[in-house]
Amino acid sequence: MRNKVIVIFFCLFISSSLVQAQNNLNVKKPLRVGIVGLVHTHVHWILGREKLGDIEIVGIAEPNHALAETYSKQHGFSMDLVYNSMEEMIEKTKPDAVFAFNSIYDHLKTVEYCAPKGIHVMVEKPLAVSMDHARKMLALAEKYHINLLTNYETTWYGSNKKAWEIVNDNNEIGSIRKIVFHTGHQGPIEIGCNPEFLAWLTDPVLNGGGALTDFGCYGANICTWLMKGETPMTVTAITQQIKPDLYPKVEDEATIVLTYKSAQVIIEASWNWPFGRKDMEVYGKNGYVFCLDRENMLMMKNNQRMSDTIKADPMPEGSQDPFMYFANVINGKIKMATYDLSAIANNKIVIQILEAAKYSAKNGKTVVWKDFYKKE
Repeated sequence: MRNKVIVIFFCLFISSSLVQAQNNLNVKKPLRVGIVGLVHTHVHWILGREKLGDIEIVGIAEPNHALAETYSKQHGFSMDLVYNSMEEMIEKTKPDAVFAFNSIYDHLKTVEYCAPKGIHVMVEKPLAVSMDHARKMLALAEKYHINLLTNYETTWYGSNKKAWEIVNDNNEIGSIRKIVFHTGHQGPIEIGCNPEFLAWLTDPVLNGGGALTDFGCYGANICTWLMKGETPMTVTAITQQIKPDLYPKVEDEATIVLTYKSAQVIIEASWNWPFGRKDMEVYGKNGYVFCLDRENMLMMKNNQRMSDTIKADPMPEGSQDPFMYFANVINGKIKMATYDLSAIANNKIVIQILEAAKYSAKNGKTVVWKDFYKKE
């Protein structure tokens, strides 16, 4: 009898141990991430983010230690995490992925170094300064099988997700006829951007342009998503330097008009709005949906305007911000559709639109897509 009890106890012990071991295997370790650069002030989003256990910042590459110390005091991270270069940070910390908060020009360098090491990359919008840079980045991502995502603030607006459902999932306003985007603010100097940010943001090489690049990319990204990857037939752009004393090297005002087979898109990108705004109007065959901000919306369907403002739901679990989203894409919990807002195929088209717009504005003529990109 005693031996039988011992055997039963032993079996229960083994069973319990196996269950515990399985539970331990099922626990996902946080994604080890490195930050490349602190000169893009969107970096405050990740530095000030609540620790949710999904990511762990293992290193920060920033040669400007005075800037790093300022942010260290503001957000409470240790200066032991800070390295002088991307190369040193990656070699010392071995991250699984990096978030690039450097200049847009330096996105290519980041991918060139990380992709061969199998390190996934998310860059701040837009993907690149030019199609030349974009082509190289996309080729590296494909060759080395890394995720290369682009982050836009507007990707995490519940109103934009709701607009997709209204337009494409439920077909509540009919086929798209026109989309109008208003994106911008008073100007980066006027709103108090720090010198480290302004040094590259207002440089035509390091940023790829001024307001056209900075804010034109939002509309190009969202319309490509809503139009399910359709490319425009023509691109026409007008740019101005309304404040050459403040922005002598780049345009501070841009309007881009895209024509599609059965729709038109107008992107108004500005460093001259009297207030900050990122909103859009989507007009369908028999209704409209206006995204006023990240949650408030107006709608008309079947030619009947809804009297009340619609409140969009927050983004779904796992997709509330770029950091958890990136981690979930890497660990396989989220599978991006081809033309999702962060996806490569979408953001290639974004850079094509911006490049065609810059050409149009410079040369004063409409760009015909199939002729401009006949080799793509």
